[in-house]
Amino acid sequence: MRLPLELLIDRYQKNLFAAAYNVCANAQDAEDVVQDTLIQYYSSNKQFNDEEHIKAWLLRVAINKAKDVTRRFRWKNTVSLEELTTDIPFEDPEVETFFDEVMNLPEQYRVAIHLFYYEDMAVKDIAKCLQISEGSVKMRLSRGRDLLKERLTEDDDNDRSGKIQKCG
Repeated sequence: MRLPLELLIDRYQKNLFAAAYNVCANAQDAEDVVQDTLIQYYSSNKQFNDEEHIKAWLLRVAINKAKDVTRRFRWKNTVSLEELTTDIPFEDPEVETFFDEVMNLPEQYRVAIHLFYYEDMAVKDIAKCLQISEGSVKMRLSRGRDLLKERLTEDDDNDRSGKIQKCG
């Protein structure tokens, strides 16, 4: 099974961008990754079982290409995460805080959390996509959640203590 490129762009461009951005933390690089991924799909003769297979393949290719980008010397010497997140408009400060905390997670946890929560992928599918065991995916999700909970609790405690000091 193959789908027309135009249809894939309409359906998966945002998903691929989000997955790539999660790895390389740079909007321009993520856009390049999406284009390269779609070009690879277009130029390959690979046949797929169904649309879910296509989506999983696209996500795996995008994540691998984004990892390649992060390994390049040029990328490692560009800008900080704080500078990058100023390019993304957030309507709710809490969503921005949560996004910042997710982006500060180590890559292995950040990618697993993105695929599970934002792409609604099952553990089994994430394992195939990342080419790791299901147990490893569960471990990454659990540790990522624990780190997020710990960091968000620290931020909440710091906010409360700051308010107490201001009032006193």
